[in-house]
Amino acid sequence: MKHAPRIAIIVVVTLVLAACAAGSPQSAQATGGGPIALLALGVWHGIIAPITLIVEILNKFAPGLVPVRWHMYETGAAGALYDLGFYFGLAGGPSFLFFRRG
Repeated sequence: MKHAPRIAIIVVVTLVLAACAAGSPQSAQATGGGPIALLALGVWHGIIAPITLIVEILNKFAPGLVPVRWHMYETGAAGALYDLGFYFGLAGGPSFLFFRRG
């Protein structure tokens, strides 16, 4: 229960920053921002991948239930840096906030 405030903050921040989810107009605009933008976008899409997977499943089996159309992966950001960032975000994600050494 002592992790509840930290989890609540992560959920709120994730929902606020979800405007840059793959498939959104903001995400499509960010794909033209250069190599650092692609890497950062890939990391972000990797971190929020579990949430976007749930949204995609809900949109598939209950159309109209969720008012957004997100995708798991930004197809307009094809490139090695985006892929590297995506897998880094997917593998690491925000787990560093929960597990500390020492």
